[in-house]
Amino acid sequence: MQVLIDADGRVHELPGAGGRADSAALAAATGWLVKPEGLCRGEVCAPLFGRSVPAAGPVELSVWADALGLLVASDGDVLAVVPSGSARAAALAERLAPPLGLQDVHGNPVSLEEHAGRKRVLTTWASWCGCRHELGGWQKLQDELGPEGLSLFSVALDEPEAARPWIEVAAPTFPVAVDPAHVTAEAFGIAQVPSSVWIDEDGRIVKPPTIAPGDDQFVDFTHVESARHHDAVRAWVRDGVLPESAAAEIEPRTDDQQLALAARRVAAHFQRTGDLEAARRHLARASELAPGDWTVRRGGIALTGGDPFLGEEFIALWEEWNGAGRPGYRPT
Repeated sequence: MQVLIDADGRVHELPGAGGRADSAALAAATGWLVKPEGLCRGEVCAPLFGRSVPAAGPVELSVWADALGLLVASDGDVLAVVPSGSARAAALAERLAPPLGLQDVHGNPVSLEEHAGRKRVLTTWASWCGCRHELGGWQKLQDELGPEGLSLFSVALDEPEAARPWIEVAAPTFPVAVDPAHVTAEAFGIAQVPSSVWIDEDGRIVKPPTIAPGDDQFVDFTHVESARHHDAVRAWVRDGVLPESAAAEIEPRTDDQQLALAARRVAAHFQRTGDLEAARRHLARASELAPGDWTVRRGGIALTGGDPFLGEEFIALWEEWNGAGRPGYRPT
C-alpha cells in the first residue's frame, strides 16, 4: 500500500508500490477521472498532452501529479502533493477566497463558505505560538461586531490534540477548525501566526495575510498592538473602509516554497507513525526550501518534540529572523 497526502490534506491509502498506484483506486480516492478530455473532476479538466495516465491498471503518480500542476514530495511509499507556484497564482488571480473545509477538534466539519454573504475574518494561530492564549480576545471582537455583520473563522495550524486544551479553555462561540496538513497556510499564503485574512460578502480576499494578534499579552515580542487590527476591522465592518495593507498584492509563492509544505506533510506523516528520524529529515528539507516560513520551521520544532518557546533551536531561529529585520511580519 502507498500513502498519498492530497493537496486538500486528505490521506489516501492506495494499492501499489514504488510510486505507482492502481488507476481505478486513485480515481475513486481523489475524484480525478481519466476521460478523452484529460483528467477531469466535475466540470474541471486538465489536458494530458501525451502524458500516460491510463484509465485502468498502474499509473505513475508523478505523471498524474504533473498533469494536475502538482508538486510531489516523497519518501518510499509516502507521497504528498501541493499545487505549483504558478497553479496557486492562477487560482488566486481574481482574489477569490479558495474553498476551505476542515474539521473541529471533535471531528465535525466546519467550512468558511458556511458564512458566505457576511464579512469574514479568517484568523490563524497554533499551539506553538503565544497566540494560543488569544482566542478570548477574538471572542470579544466577535461579540462586538457579530451583530453588525462580521463572522470570525479561526484555524489552528495544529494536530487536534495539540490545539484542544486552548480551545476548551476559551470556549469560543465562533468556529475553530484544526488544520494539521496546513491547507489554510498553503491556500492563503500564511507563513506566520497570528495572521488574519479578510474576505468580503462576495467571497473576495480584500486584505491578504497580515499579522494580527487577538490581544496584547505578547506585545513586547510582537511589537504589534492588537488595536491596530481591531480598529481597522471596525472601520471595515461599519463603514466599508479598508486599511492601507489591503492594497497589497497577494504574495506569490515559488515552487520551492510550495514544495516545502509538501515536505512538511510527509514529515508530519512520519511523526504520527513514530519515525522521528524521517520526520526530522523532511522538516530539514522543508526548512531549506522555505527558510522564512515559520509554520514550517517553528511548527516543525514542536512537531518533533522540541521546545518552540525557549529551546535552543527556537532561540537560534528567532535571533536569525530578528537580525534580518523580522521578514514576513507585516502588521495590518
